[in-house]
Amino acid sequence: MNIDRILAELKAERSRLEDAIAALEGGSRAAAGARRGGRGRRHMSAAARRRISEAMRARWAERKKKSKVA
Repeated sequence: MNIDRILAELKAERSRLEDAIAALEGGSRAAAGARRGGRGRRHMSAAARRRISEAMRARWAERKKKSKVA
């Protein structure tokens, strides 16, 4: 029998056992992996980016104004 094939099967079995143990312990490693793999990265619209940018500028201006007064 091929040693590489045996190693691959043993590693797959170990992964299944670790997932089962994590699920029983409540860590739910399998669920975390399922969440990660299904969706791509989210993208922000230009309008949302602009709103956030303006809000941050306002916050920074407020902090700068307070530091000058103090």
